[in-house]
Amino acid sequence: MSADTEKEATRGADGAGGAVGAAAVTAAATATVGDEAVRDAVRDTVPGGTPDRAAEGASAGAPGQVSGGGEGAKEPQPRSVRVVLFALMIAMLLAMLDNMIVGTAMPTIVGDLGGLEHLSWVVTAYTLATAASTPIWGKLGDLYGRKSVFMTSIVIFLIGSALSGMAQDMGQLIGFRALQGLGAGGLMVGVMAIIGDLIPPRERGKYQGMMAGVMALAMIAGPLVGGTITDHWGWRWSFYINLPLGVVALAAISVVLHLPKPSREARSARSIDYLGAALLTVGITAIVLVTTWGGTEYAWGSAVIMELAAIGVAALVGFLFVETRAAEPVMPLHIFRSRNFTLMSLIGFITGFVMFGAVLFLPLYQQSVQGASATNSGLLLLPMLGAMLAVSMVAGRVTTGSGRYKVFPLVGSVLMIAGLFLLAQMDTGTSRVTSGVFMAVLGAGMGCLMQITMLVAQNSVEMKDMGVASSTTTLSRTLGSSFGVAIMGALFNSRVQDVMAERAGALGSKVTEQSAQLDAASLAKLPVPAREAYQFAVSSGTHSAFLLGSVVAVLALVAAVFVKEVPLRGAGGPPVAGE
Repeated sequence: MSADTEKEATRGADGAGGAVGAAAVTAAATATVGDEAVRDAVRDTVPGGTPDRAAEGASAGAPGQVSGGGEGAKEPQPRSVRVVLFALMIAMLLAMLDNMIVGTAMPTIVGDLGGLEHLSWVVTAYTLATAASTPIWGKLGDLYGRKSVFMTSIVIFLIGSALSGMAQDMGQLIGFRALQGLGAGGLMVGVMAIIGDLIPPRERGKYQGMMAGVMALAMIAGPLVGGTITDHWGWRWSFYINLPLGVVALAAISVVLHLPKPSREARSARSIDYLGAALLTVGITAIVLVTTWGGTEYAWGSAVIMELAAIGVAALVGFLFVETRAAEPVMPLHIFRSRNFTLMSLIGFITGFVMFGAVLFLPLYQQSVQGASATNSGLLLLPMLGAMLAVSMVAGRVTTGSGRYKVFPLVGSVLMIAGLFLLAQMDTGTSRVTSGVFMAVLGAGMGCLMQITMLVAQNSVEMKDMGVASSTTTLSRTLGSSFGVAIMGALFNSRVQDVMAERAGALGSKVTEQSAQLDAASLAKLPVPAREAYQFAVSSGTHSAFLLGSVVAVLALVAAVFVKEVPLRGAGGPPVAGE
């Protein structure tokens, strides 16, 4: 691991901005909506009764929806609704924010613990554990009850956070980060599955803005919060900060949320598919390592990358074979018989591919070509994130009011293609206002797609598969982001190095030999001709990366055309025939 890794960890530490306040206010305002469907699903404990008895009474009604209970039950208050939704928001924020906070503290961690050559594993271990555990958490929730499994994932995440903060060397930190990532996989799936259990699809769109707000908040606030914590409290508090937030979420979920649980007889009759889980874990791990190491740690054609790719493909083929014969498969293949579910998984993959590629390269372009500071480059992402948040909220409201949703994948895909194509036209003379308009177009497209994919996917399966559907859709987006960063990054690096060699000769080749991404300090040290050549090279690299993204986004449009619009059912209803 070269010193460029440390520079890369430092870059973006200040790339956060004032969007924190706007996103937080929007999310908090959305959380206060007292929807009747949620009030029926979330209630205070019945006086003189027990949560278990309440769950039993609820199970007599619509599956997955906990009503006010029998006689004597207290009418749920808006405060209870806000508490449980606030707790779910905290859990989602913890899972998404952690890597961004920790990334800012990387240089300080290396200075304290050493082990620079293993620095990348601090992030990779977390990412691998999250991706590999996501589908397993979803299945466990379906088998053993959503609430207990979700609370277990929170506890594991908090234990991993505490141990990471106490790590004494890089090896310990990497191991504890893997434990933390294991819990994070359950946080994201648990939030989406619980919302799927509580809120009928027709009403669920109202809460899409909340999730979009959390995502925007994490992207903008992460580096700023991480830098502030590291500078004032020390890097260990980058992990300890999770503890009070997690405890609040855990307490709120424990006290306020009541969901029906499978009976002991039902649980004992269903066994875990250990072989399928193992093969899926190996397959996902190998694929994520290929996308993480390819072109950085190892050449794409190296033996290590080829062996990992072969292992990943073999494991996934074996997984498919096992799932067709397992009594209780980790990922039941029958869910892919639903055309809408399969198409939503594909669109989610492409959305992840595009979104994280954009978040990676736009700040680099703004800093290197437009001369923005690291802090300002974070602020300049506001047009994209703000448009994504606003459109997502509008899409949710329209879906709730009309019950129609096919228009959003179609319009979202068109806007995403247009936004990426416009961003590909940026050069060294593009103004910040112009690039901001281009980013807003892309953000509007992603806003149409981000939560609609989850909504339609959940509506396409039975309640008993809600956890699996949520985890599969989440995994698709996670894998899409890994592939997007790897493929767009490889194209960007190759283009930058070629242009530098053409325009700056031997000096240009030397400058970008270790990394095609230079921080502000390194760029300032270059001679003027080399600096101008690098700015042109970065604009050429982003042109190639975004043009590739627009081509990939065409697949989302093709998939959206074949989506079949079917009625959004009420809570606990079976999927509508023809989905």
